[in-house]
Amino acid sequence: MSTQLTNTVELINASRWYGNVVAVNDISFSLGPGITGLLGPNGAGKTTILHMMAGFLRPSKGDVRIAGQRAWRNHEMYRDVGLVPEREAIYPFLTGFQFVLTSAKLFGLSDPTAAARKAIHAVDMESAQDRKLDGYSKGMKQRIKVAAAIVHDPHILLLDEPFNGTDPTQRLQMMDLFRKMAADGRTIVFSSHILDEVERIAENVLVIIAGRLAASGDFRAIRRLMTDRPHTFKVRSSDDRRLATALVADQSVFGVELNDDHLTVRTSQYDDFIRVVPRVAKAEDIRLHELLPTDESLESVFSYLVKR
Repeated sequence: MSTQLTNTVELINASRWYGNVVAVNDISFSLGPGITGLLGPNGAGKTTILHMMAGFLRPSKGDVRIAGQRAWRNHEMYRDVGLVPEREAIYPFLTGFQFVLTSAKLFGLSDPTAAARKAIHAVDMESAQDRKLDGYSKGMKQRIKVAAAIVHDPHILLLDEPFNGTDPTQRLQMMDLFRKMAADGRTIVFSSHILDEVERIAENVLVIIAGRLAASGDFRAIRRLMTDRPHTFKVRSSDDRRLATALVADQSVFGVELNDDHLTVRTSQYDDFIRVVPRVAKAEDIRLHELLPTDESLESVFSYLVKR
């Protein structure tokens, strides 16, 4: 492995616009080895950021550097970079093995066959490697794209929504692979619009909304910002009126509204509240039918972060 840089991925006041539409607005950050999640709702600018990192898009303003070099049209950087785009980007007439082997040959590896077999084994696709790609499921296509991206053992891996279409077992297998690569000193950046995916694997997170960097740093700290904000719950029970009276007395609740068939409860202490409700219901001999947060969309979470 070559000498590692402290910051392997850098955006410096980077912006990208299309005519009058600003896709990425003056974003700066530096990343080193480990796993970083690029988190945001669809349309937030995550793919544009990854495409600038990959050298596909030139920043309209600012700079993007990979391993200390400018990314724009820098073909040489791909000796150290692996890319998994969100789009399928496959050749349906090839088998899985042929697809990964072609990638290995394009990288000029000394033993492309051995490298292809090793990468396919890493993503657990050996049983399907001789089938044509047009017969693959979405999850299988995702995994074979990962194999093609890691066949040359890159130090930097850029992944755009890599878990789309994968089932729970496949998702866990890929997460384990990325953790092992990060433990070996590699830099992995992946985008996602799903909080759970980022929480399970990312050591650091960059929260993107409307092309802006809303928050960055340790995921646990940002998760606390997300859960400590005001929340609204829909609650249905065997006796909504009596439950409302009991919940109003709890310090985690600052508002209760009695509707025709449910309660609307407002709280600023998410974790405390979801523990309090079952306890109060049991004490009052009330049966809970539903406890559902009504404002958990990523857009609402990120809008709150932007206002902080």
